[in-house]
Amino acid sequence: MTETPLPSPDSAAQEEFHQQYSRRILTYTLISGLVGAAGAALAAHAYRWGMGIAAGTALAWLNYRWLDQALGGLVASAQAQEGSPRAVVPLSLYAKFIGRYLLIGITLYVIVKFFRVPIVACLVGLLALGSGTIAAALQDVFSGNN
Repeated sequence: MTETPLPSPDSAAQEEFHQQYSRRILTYTLISGLVGAAGAALAAHAYRWGMGIAAGTALAWLNYRWLDQALGGLVASAQAQEGSPRAVVPLSLYAKFIGRYLLIGITLYVIVKFFRVPIVACLVGLLALGSGTIAAALQDVFSGNN
């Protein structure tokens, strides 16, 4: 069995690999969350649960996007300042790291308080990121890292 080697860390192929993997995670996150939301809303006639799962999935999707962007910016900043005695991290990166949690907390509060959506449903929706990541990893394993 031949293994497909990962690209070297400094190559453009590594960046392309990351972009493809990140897109897969985002896609599978949305698919798993929306299937769960539709299943809860249609099968159990629990529309508030469906709304909660969909909202949690959207928050998980946005959380991952912001985390990926912030880490990409941090890597780019570090590479640009290589050799500098003291690297400067842009303030916008701190805002993205902290803002993700503030956004999730405030949005969950509003959804639960004003729309009477069960908090457990929103938390189940947040778990869609985990199932999306597992699905992307399984695809990677079974396709041979292609």
